[in-house]
Amino acid sequence: MFLRRLVLVMVVTIVVFGFAGLAATWAPDKSVQELQTRWGSAPSFFVKVDGLDVHVRDEGPRNDPLPLILLHGTSDSLHTWQEWTELLRGSHRIIRMDLPAFGLTGPSASGDYSIEAYSKFVIALADTLGVSNFALAGNSLGGQIAWTVAAAFPERVKKLILIDAAGYPLAPESIPIGFRIAKTPSVRSLMEYVLPRGLVESSVRNVYAQPERVTPALVDRYYDLTLRKGNRQALTLRFDSLQREDKVRDRVTIRSLKVPTLILWGAMDRLIPVDHANRFNEDIAGSKLVVFDDVGHLPQQEDAARTVGVVRQFLL
Repeated sequence: MFLRRLVLVMVVTIVVFGFAGLAATWAPDKSVQELQTRWGSAPSFFVKVDGLDVHVRDEGPRNDPLPLILLHGTSDSLHTWQEWTELLRGSHRIIRMDLPAFGLTGPSASGDYSIEAYSKFVIALADTLGVSNFALAGNSLGGQIAWTVAAAFPERVKKLILIDAAGYPLAPESIPIGFRIAKTPSVRSLMEYVLPRGLVESSVRNVYAQPERVTPALVDRYYDLTLRKGNRQALTLRFDSLQREDKVRDRVTIRSLKVPTLILWGAMDRLIPVDHANRFNEDIAGSKLVVFDDVGHLPQQEDAARTVGVVRQFLL
């Protein structure tokens, strides 16, 4: 009798704590309207591109003959370029946006998150803003999109900046836990409803060389924008697209690039290790490689002042 009661107490305790944990990490979607006050205030605006309301910031002199378009990486947003923009907008027109599936832009109606779809999106946005020729920079996924656009539209992209860019078969030293979950079919559906803030913090710290630089405000940004309605589902579709990408064809494309190219890399990047930087440098004729010894996967965010100094010289 005592044993039965003890088992019952244990079961009840597990259930109670389970529900308490679920309640503590329950994270329903948030609407753009809920998020816009904090993350989409001026100078943000929205433009229609292929029926999608795209979150954009366009700053700096309108007479700049070569605007710089900035493309963020997976699960990021235009805010990753904030410090770069502050340092460059006095002399350069800087255009940044939340790519489809991320930030305040959110999921595309088509559900197509292939690199080809993203490349067409970048050109469509440039056309919408009346920008014919431009320099193009991208980090991680954004870097892969950037070199794909440069290869497909060489008459439009006059300079290319790749920052810890994707493009070759990956063999990560470490993968953020949020990415691991989004790639796992048996678990990822639960994350559409439950999102511990600590999981987001762990993922951001994972891609920094110096995790102490990850502030609560930075975690707030990633957490809030992940909750944008539809973003979690879109992220899983993006990872599904990733599995179908042809890396052999990608390397042929990379080798075809003729545009002046600057390659920036964090030596302590564990997601896309620095040997990928060397491959880009070997495959793109005339490219310049700069490696930052004490930086991780997000150089533009982890050490904006030092990295943007190299960019400023390249844009001259």
